[in-house]
Amino acid sequence: MNIMILSAGTRNSIVRYFRRALGGSGRVIATDMSPLAPALYEADGYYIVPPVCEPGYIDRICDICRKEAVNAVLSLIDPELSLLALSRERLRALGVSVIGSSFELCEMALDKMKLFRWMKEHDVPCAESYDDMARFRRDLAAGKIAFPVFIKPIRGSASVSISKVTDTDMLEFLWRRHAGLMIQEYMNGQEIGADVYVDMISGEVVSIFTKKKLKMRAGETVSSVSFKDEKLFSLLMDLAEKAGFAGPLDIDLFEIDGEYYISDVNPRFGGGYPHAYECGVDHMKMILENLSGRANPVTTGQYEEKTYMMKAYDVSVRKISDRALSLI
Repeated sequence: MNIMILSAGTRNSIVRYFRRALGGSGRVIATDMSPLAPALYEADGYYIVPPVCEPGYIDRICDICRKEAVNAVLSLIDPELSLLALSRERLRALGVSVIGSSFELCEMALDKMKLFRWMKEHDVPCAESYDDMARFRRDLAAGKIAFPVFIKPIRGSASVSISKVTDTDMLEFLWRRHAGLMIQEYMNGQEIGADVYVDMISGEVVSIFTKKKLKMRAGETVSSVSFKDEKLFSLLMDLAEKAGFAGPLDIDLFEIDGEYYISDVNPRFGGGYPHAYECGVDHMKMILENLSGRANPVTTGQYEEKTYMMKAYDVSVRKISDRALSLI
């Protein structure tokens, strides 16, 4: 079985984990738009591809799938998830399975206001959010919301362009200066990350790993500690199964006074997933089971508490062709 990982970037561990799960029974192919993406060189084969937004991108991906006899494909970046889901039938015609959720759910996860409205409609506890300045002003005057607040792009990822705002003047300045923004309640509590796997055959949540985030950098967890809470597992299971997500999920939450609030859902592997894997929570193996037509048993919570992840940075030195470098 051959797996292709799109937009591999710096996610070397994900490439290694898939190679380990395959155990020589298949190949891992990686792609990225930059020849300086280090995860490319961990794979059995790699390709430099155009930017995701460029016309003909999916044509190129299909060409690689045919050439490499790829059986399944997944992406590691948010903007590509919808495009991949939208191309599901075209890829299926080539014998390629898309690992991930539907187009509608990928779009909902990417559009943070759509996600917020869905969660409010389905009674999922979440951070209050606004894309209407007039409604925000009314709630501010009524004491339903208070400064500080976060202002962020409605369609964004990796904590890009997020600002903490402490007064009306700064908020309105940013609101006028940039389009497509939203205001979100500032959650002053313990930040939590959850790695969830929704079985692509049974539709059940079969694996949940949760950790308290201790240190962040550019929106990614660099140190964390594992913990368990049945109340939290129940909330995550309810969210994922009610929405109909499939495959790997990266969910961000806050814990405030013993209550949990969802802040973000990403239908892909998160940057903190290595903590789960190194604790024995192997979502790569679960993916391969599903691709082989077998459902996975429920293993939620089967890991040790109080294990710490401390992410280190390594150096990769490679000889890269002049042709590849010309693409930078």
